[in-house]
Amino acid sequence: MAELHIIGQIIGAGGFPQNSLFCKWGVHTGGAWRLLSGLKEGQTQVDIPQTGDMAYWSHPIDLHYATKGLQGWPKLHFQVWHQDSFGRCQLYGYGYCHVPSSPGHHRISCVTWRPLGSWQEQLAQMFVGGGPQLRSPDLIYSGADRYRLHTEAMGTVELELGIIMRHFDKYGVES
Repeated sequence: MAELHIIGQIIGAGGFPQNSLFCKWGVHTGGAWRLLSGLKEGQTQVDIPQTGDMAYWSHPIDLHYATKGLQGWPKLHFQVWHQDSFGRCQLYGYGYCHVPSSPGHHRISCVTWRPLGSWQEQLAQMFVGGGPQLRSPDLIYSGADRYRLHTEAMGTVELELGIIMRHFDKYGVES
């Protein structure tokens, strides 16, 4: 079987309306992929930057997959949350990116977005907090229904990934 190692970190996020951010992340793969080691989902700590608008997490990612086919190449998906001084959490953005398909060191900027509600929901969000969320997180990385949503652009999540590929040449993939 061909093997894929993903080793790196979620560096942090910037460009969001407020600081005090944390991130929930996960990996989605197709049916031909099997996780040999590592965690396929996790959550960072909350970072409250003293200067600048970049929240730094330096959260490690270390995954080892085996596969017999290329369909369902791994995708990383993110939910960025804001935590206020009272400990209340508010969704600030969803995002996803494909894991690079070439070996080596990669720096990735993953753009995020969040759903927009009606004008009444947006007004309530300004005063009370909260806001619309996706019923199914699968919409983050599956394009079928996502394009019908009304959204607004948010900040970016910065990643640093090292990709190691093994035995892909036996399955007709040149690296």
